[in-house]
Amino acid sequence: MNNSIKKIREFMNEQGINYLLVNSTNKYLEEYTPLEENSRYFLTGFSGSTGDVLVAPDNIFLFVDGRYHIQADLEVNHDVVTVVKLQTGQVFLDELIMKIPENESLGVFSKKNSQKRVEYLQEKGVNIKYLDFDPLEKNIEYDNSNIVQVEGVPVEDKIKDISLDGAVLITNLEEVSYLFNLRDFSKNYSSKIRGKAVILNGRARLLDEIDDFVESYNGNIYVDKSCINAYDYRLVGDKLKILQDSPIKLMKSVKTNDEISHYIDAFKRTDMAVKAIREYIENNDNISEYDIAVQLEKEFKRFGAKSLSFKSIVAKDKNSALAHYSKCSKDEILTDGSLVLIDCGAYYEQGLATDITRVFVKGKPSDLQRKVYTTVLKMFLNAYNYKPSSDEQFVGYNIDSLARKIYSENEIEGFVFNHGLGHGIGVSVHEYPPNLSKNEMAKVEIKNNMCFTIEPGLYNEKHFGVRLENSCYMKDGKITSFVHMNYEKKLIDFSMLNEQEKEWLKEFEVL
Repeated sequence: MNNSIKKIREFMNEQGINYLLVNSTNKYLEEYTPLEENSRYFLTGFSGSTGDVLVAPDNIFLFVDGRYHIQADLEVNHDVVTVVKLQTGQVFLDELIMKIPENESLGVFSKKNSQKRVEYLQEKGVNIKYLDFDPLEKNIEYDNSNIVQVEGVPVEDKIKDISLDGAVLITNLEEVSYLFNLRDFSKNYSSKIRGKAVILNGRARLLDEIDDFVESYNGNIYVDKSCINAYDYRLVGDKLKILQDSPIKLMKSVKTNDEISHYIDAFKRTDMAVKAIREYIENNDNISEYDIAVQLEKEFKRFGAKSLSFKSIVAKDKNSALAHYSKCSKDEILTDGSLVLIDCGAYYEQGLATDITRVFVKGKPSDLQRKVYTTVLKMFLNAYNYKPSSDEQFVGYNIDSLARKIYSENEIEGFVFNHGLGHGIGVSVHEYPPNLSKNEMAKVEIKNNMCFTIEPGLYNEKHFGVRLENSCYMKDGKITSFVHMNYEKKLIDFSMLNEQEKEWLKEFEVL
C-alpha cells in the first residue's frame, strides 16, 4: 500500500494536481471489479466492492456506505486513510465536493468514471482535469475464449423497434451480454462477457473497443451517459446524441416468461443448496466460517451451478454485523449459541444471478438474537406484502420506506438499518432498474416480470447482524418470491408478530 501511495503522489506532482479521485471500478465501470484491477484497493487496502477515494494534499479519504462502515475501519491504516462513513441519503459526490477548495482542480481517470458522474461534478462547480492513464492500473489481458451462447430472444427481435437516426453505443456489460445472449462462466462471480456493442440499421455488432467504429462512422452516435466512461464519451465528440436511458436497459430488466421460468428453477436449486448447508451446520461441530463456505460451494455445484454469482458471505457473531463481510476465516469456529449469516447465490445454465440471505444459530439462541431476528422478519413480511394506495405507483422507494417505518416502531437500541432494502437482479447480482432504497433512482416504477431482492437487516458491531433476503419478481402487480427457503423457527419470537404477520408467514412457508 505504501508503494501505491508514493506512486500516486508522484503522479499527482507530475500532473500538477492536488486532488485526485481514485476509483474502485475499471474501464467497463463494473461494480464488482476483481481486486487485481482495483486501484482503490491498492491504495487503501480496503477490499469492499464499492467505495471511492479522494487523495488530498494531507489526507486520503475513503468514502463508504453503511454496508462497509465496519469493514473499512478494520482494513485500512488509519494513520494514512480517513474513513468517511456515508449515512443513508447522503450522496457520495456531494460529500467529496465539500473537501475540494474552490480554486483547485480534481483529477479524474477518464476511463473509470461515467460521463454522468463527471458532468455532475462539473455542474456543482468542480474543475475537472481528465487523466487517461492510471499509474496503479495493471496491464491485464481479457480472455474471451470461454464465451457460450444461451437461450434467449434473438438479437434482431430485441432491436427491431429501435429506430433512431444513427448508431446506438451499448457500453454496459450486462446489456451487451443480454443483447447477444452470451455468457462467460470462466471468471469468478460473473457471467458477463467483456466488450461493447453498436446497433445500426437493424443490426448489432460486438466490439472490443469503439475507436475504429467512431473514426469510420460519420452519422449520429447515441449514448447513455450513465454507463459510458468519460474517455469514450469524449472520443465520440461532435457526433454525440444523448439518450435518456439505453434502449436495452429497461428491456433487460423486464424478464421474459422463459427467463422467469429459468429463475424459478434456479432458485429451487439455490434453496436446496442453502437447506443442505443448514443441515451441515446443525450436524457438525467445530466447523469454521471457511468450512461452511467451502461446503456451500460444493452444494451449489451439486445442484448444477456453473459458478457462484458473488463471493459467499459466511459471517458468525460480530462478523455478521459487517454487511459485506468476505473473509470466511478458518479461525472463526461456531460454538453453542453462535449466530451465522449466509448471503450467497449462483449462476446456472442461463447465466442469471441468484441471491439469498439466511441466518442460522448453532444450538440455543439468546433472547437478543430472537428479538433482532424477529424484528427483521417483521420488516421483510411487511415490505413483501406492500400494496400501493390508489394514487401511488409501485416503486421501490415506498417499499423501502415501509420497512423503515416498521423498524422505527420496533427499534432496538444500538442496531441500525444502514443500507437500501433491495436491488435488481439479472445477468449481474446488482442491476438497475429496479431499486428499493431512499435514492431517487428507487422512484422508477417496478413493472411486471422485473426481478429484485427484499433484504432488510439490522446490525450492531458489538453484537451481531441479521439480514433476511428473498429474491422476488413482480407478477400481476404483486410481489412474488422466487425463494421458499423456510425461516429459522427457533429464532422467531412469535409473540412479537401480530396476527396479520403470522398469517403472512404461514402463507409464505406453505408455498
